[in-house]
Amino acid sequence: MNNKIAITKYPVLDLIKNRWSARSFSSKPIEQKDLYTLIEAASWMFSANNEQPWRFISAEKNTGSFNEILQSLAPGNAVWAKNAAAFIVSIAKINLDKEGNPANNWAEHDLGAANAAMILQATSMDIAAHPMAGFDAAKIKETFHLNEYLKPVAIIALGYLDDAEKLEEPFKTRERSSRKRKNLSEIILHHEEN
Repeated sequence: MNNKIAITKYPVLDLIKNRWSARSFSSKPIEQKDLYTLIEAASWMFSANNEQPWRFISAEKNTGSFNEILQSLAPGNAVWAKNAAAFIVSIAKINLDKEGNPANNWAEHDLGAANAAMILQATSMDIAAHPMAGFDAAKIKETFHLNEYLKPVAIIALGYLDDAEKLEEPFKTRERSSRKRKNLSEIILHHEEN
């Protein structure tokens, strides 16, 4: 889908320009070794105090865990995500590995960086990845017996691209639409030149 390649004002890596959140997945499965490659890519991201506060639940299609994760999704996500080849639940470990278990105030930031590495790795392997915030975190915690220090933050649907025509509206139109981003003038709050 050429209309999904980002048009940038400044030079940006092709891997970043080619990444987008697809919704139409084929029935082709993702091999376990490829899922583990994605998780390993995430594991090499930076983290405060090298805490590595990311934890993941990986579930391939047609498994009980996949179905449990699917049932936790908001209806607007479940309608298309049901066709994904796999889900990865992205979890922040929100305490530090120190006596007293103090809060890790950077855990979600570091997990976000790990998720970005995972998704860029997926893009390099022609695996589409769509991170979602629309899910029932309490249901995930209960289903997978997560303790108080493990906070589900996102669910990433993974799969190989398929034709947008198989999607229902409004997802079919979204799948075909060009990507847009805010102008840099809207997101740079301050810049001082020398």
